[in-house]
Amino acid sequence: MELLGIHHVSALTADAPGNVRFYTRTLGLRLVKKTVNQDDVTSYHLFYGDERGRPGTELTFFDIPHLAPDRPGTHSISSVGLRVPDRRALDYWRERFERLGVEHDEPQPRAGRLTLAFRDFEGQRLVLTAEDGEAGVPGGRPWERSPVPAEFGIRGLGPVTITVREAEPSVRVLTEVLGFRPAGRYEAPGGGEVLVYATGAGGPGAEVHVEERPDLPPERQGKGGVHHVAFRVPDAEEHAAWLERLEGRGFRTSGIVERFYFRSIYFREPNGILYELATDGPGFEADEDFEHLGERLALPPYLEPYRATIEAHLRPLDTRALAGLEER
Repeated sequence: MELLGIHHVSALTADAPGNVRFYTRTLGLRLVKKTVNQDDVTSYHLFYGDERGRPGTELTFFDIPHLAPDRPGTHSISSVGLRVPDRRALDYWRERFERLGVEHDEPQPRAGRLTLAFRDFEGQRLVLTAEDGEAGVPGGRPWERSPVPAEFGIRGLGPVTITVREAEPSVRVLTEVLGFRPAGRYEAPGGGEVLVYATGAGGPGAEVHVEERPDLPPERQGKGGVHHVAFRVPDAEEHAAWLERLEGRGFRTSGIVERFYFRSIYFREPNGILYELATDGPGFEADEDFEHLGERLALPPYLEPYRATIEAHLRPLDTRALAGLEER
């Protein structure tokens, strides 16, 4: 068994309308699904990605109003990578961020690639990574109706960085349990060494970067923080085998959870970071056609009987208008 790469990353927002505006209008991602947090149906769960929300391109957000700001620290997913084609694309994004007032750093090398770190309006820490023709897990295809030109568009997720007090327990789970392999190391822009681990075909869409920071306090998770990262499993048969493997190694898991768009297994590694193993299918076109992804509140069949009650407890969110679709 081998994990194929990163499936999705789920983060936290306290401002769903602002979140939709930023990730669709500023970053040019497609809102592929507006649904609810299946563990708390009073909260939206928003999925952004490439034109179809392919596995490996999905950045998702739980909307929790009045959530306090994230306080960065250890036991955390401390940054989320996003892939762009090349260094020319980084130049485009740097100019775009300056024009739109998006907080960003200067370009920096990470793991032999040029990167551009930036923050969204709630402080979510993101890093654009230039692929520059590197082989590895292929990216997705930007939506043709994106406000960002396709040649500069975001192709999918890049490396996730975890920040931990002690690296060894996290590394042991990545390598001995999940099958990741060492893929290098580099000096973090702020100092200190970062270890790189890869799975599947490798490349920026299949990497976890491990930063050891014993000097930091634990993270206090809030808006602008990351809830969990999910890794790709090709099918249900292999998914069941992963459950057997995890529980055989003594991990407490969620068991197999039906999410309708994919199936999930959740568990925490020794430094408290929440991992998910998610199947590639069936995908977001299971209940909406391609042309209208993300335009209405989508509920899986087992929640559909409760639609009226669920909608009554949600804040109105006109994602079509917020994403600027009416202007195209």
